[in-house]
Amino acid sequence: MGKLALAAKITHVPSMYLSELDGPHKGCRDAAIAGHREIGRRCRDLGVDTIVVFDTHWLVNSGYHINCAVRFEGVYTSNELPHFIRNLPYAYDGNPALGQLLARSATAAGVNTRAHSETSLTLEYGTLVPMRYMNEDRRFKVVSVSSLCTVHDLKDSATLGHAVRRAIEEEYDGTVAILASGSLSHRFAQNGVSEQYLHKMWDPFLEQVDLRVVDLWQRGEWATFTAMLPMYAEKCWGEGYMHDTAMLFGALGWDRYEGSVDIVTPYFASSGTGQINAVFSV
Repeated sequence: MGKLALAAKITHVPSMYLSELDGPHKGCRDAAIAGHREIGRRCRDLGVDTIVVFDTHWLVNSGYHINCAVRFEGVYTSNELPHFIRNLPYAYDGNPALGQLLARSATAAGVNTRAHSETSLTLEYGTLVPMRYMNEDRRFKVVSVSSLCTVHDLKDSATLGHAVRRAIEEEYDGTVAILASGSLSHRFAQNGVSEQYLHKMWDPFLEQVDLRVVDLWQRGEWATFTAMLPMYAEKCWGEGYMHDTAMLFGALGWDRYEGSVDIVTPYFASSGTGQINAVFSV
C-alpha cells in the first residue's frame, strides 16, 4: 500500500543554526545545511508526505514513544546549548494516524511503543534542526520517535525500525521518509576548550573509527557494521546510544541489507563529534 521512499542518517548539530547568524561563525555549517536541503528536495521529488525522525535528543527511560500531535508550533531554545539555538520559531503539521499505526506495529512486534497525539509534548532539536532546512515550506508532515533510549536494547530498536517499515508498506496509504537524526561518535569537547574543537574531533581514535564506519558503508559491508554497532556505540559515545541508527538499519534489513549509500554531506567534525548526511537506498 504505502512506500518508504527515503532513508538517511543525518546531522543536527546546533552550530547549523549558529551558522545562519551574523558573527564569527556565520556560514560555518553551509555544507551541512546544503545537505539537508538536498535531502528535502529528494523527498519532494519522491512524493513524500511525512517525515519520521528518530530523534536522539528525545530522552526516555521506559518504553518507546512517538510524538504524533496534530500540529507542532512554538519558539524553541535548547536547554543543552541555549547560546547556540535560541528563539527558533517553528510550525509543522503532524500525522496522528501514521504515528498510531507505527506504535501498533512496533507493539505487535514485541516492542512496547506508545503514540502521543493528544499531548503537550514539544519537538526536540534533533527534529527541529533538520526540519528547519528540509521542510521550510511545511510540505511534509512530521512524526518524531524517541531515540535517546537510556535503558533499552539496540536489538529492540532494530525491531522497532523493521516494524515501522512494515507498517508503512502494508498499512499506510502514503509515502514516507525516515531520518536517523544523530551523530556518529559523540564525545563532546571538554568544558573550557570547546571553542578550540568547533571543527575538530575530540580524539584521533574516534575519528579513525568513524572513518572506518563510513568506509564499511561505502563498501556495502553491512553485516560487519551491524555486528560492531553495539560496541561502536559504547566505545565511541554514540549519540543516543545509537538507537536511531539501530532503528534505521532495522528498517533497511539489518545485516541482510543489500543497498548502497550516497554521502550527501561528507564526514565532518563538530565540537568534538563526528557528523555526516548520508542517504541509504531503499
